[in-house]
Amino acid sequence: MARHQEYQYLDLVEHVLKHGDRRIDRTGVGTLASFGAMLRFDMSDGTFPVYTTKRVYWKTAVKEMLWFLTGQTNIRSLLQENVRIWTDWPLDKYRKASGSDISQEDFEARILADEEFALQWGDLGPVYGKQWRRWVGPDGKEYDQIASVIQTLRTNPTSRRMLFHAWNVADLDQMALNPCHNFYQFFVSGLNGDQTPKLSLMVGIRSNDLGLGNPFNTCQQAALLAMVAQQVDMVPHELICVGGDVHLYLNHIELAETILQREPRPFPKLRLLRRPDSIDGYRIEDFEVTGYDPHPAIEAPVAV
Repeated sequence: MARHQEYQYLDLVEHVLKHGDRRIDRTGVGTLASFGAMLRFDMSDGTFPVYTTKRVYWKTAVKEMLWFLTGQTNIRSLLQENVRIWTDWPLDKYRKASGSDISQEDFEARILADEEFALQWGDLGPVYGKQWRRWVGPDGKEYDQIASVIQTLRTNPTSRRMLFHAWNVADLDQMALNPCHNFYQFFVSGLNGDQTPKLSLMVGIRSNDLGLGNPFNTCQQAALLAMVAQQVDMVPHELICVGGDVHLYLNHIELAETILQREPRPFPKLRLLRRPDSIDGYRIEDFEVTGYDPHPAIEAPVAV
């Protein structure tokens, strides 16, 4: 019997826990860190790689991916979808600027109620979606990297240039958070046979938080692969995640030790219930996930 694919993740967590380099990081929390890792997930049978050794809120992860695809950068639209994962950064900025100790709940309520306040305090700068869909060239022209990749997949699927990224050096200092998953490249196989071509996606992650970020990102990147494959009449094949600085925050050690004691359960299956006219048309209701039976969730703090 084949080894459960989630053990790749658990083996990496165990390696970093035992051999990671202890260091103080940007956030001041501190990490155990290793350099260079690869995880490969086969999605060809409908598998949706959502980890099971702790519950991953896959709908929240997919909603964030759908938000990236809109090109938006303000948390207001996320909060309208009940997604709170980006609030920490603008909240921290507002507290420092105003001297207020406003609660996260009250800050989010004000963002939702007051559009002008949201415009001033809810924007994250030119983060992921802005670069993916509206990268601005030196001539002022906007470039839609996602649309270009999809067009190339349809017209020249053996191209080695089917990629997009978010590391826009000129914009980094304006971003609430520099992009962690910053390089996406597609690869098509099976073009010479009589079967449907297979689409794979490799994601480069410069900074990979194993406790919270990795489980979340793996799930949403798998959703992206499924969407793009459907749009170009292919089937999802492999999701490949390549980490640079892979790390565990020191306040996630207990989380890591807990999941290592748990036995992985079968990954769920993913089916897209509808084929929108374009990559822009997907909604969370289009994702049918069946057979997800994870171990209980583990609460852990986000390092800002």
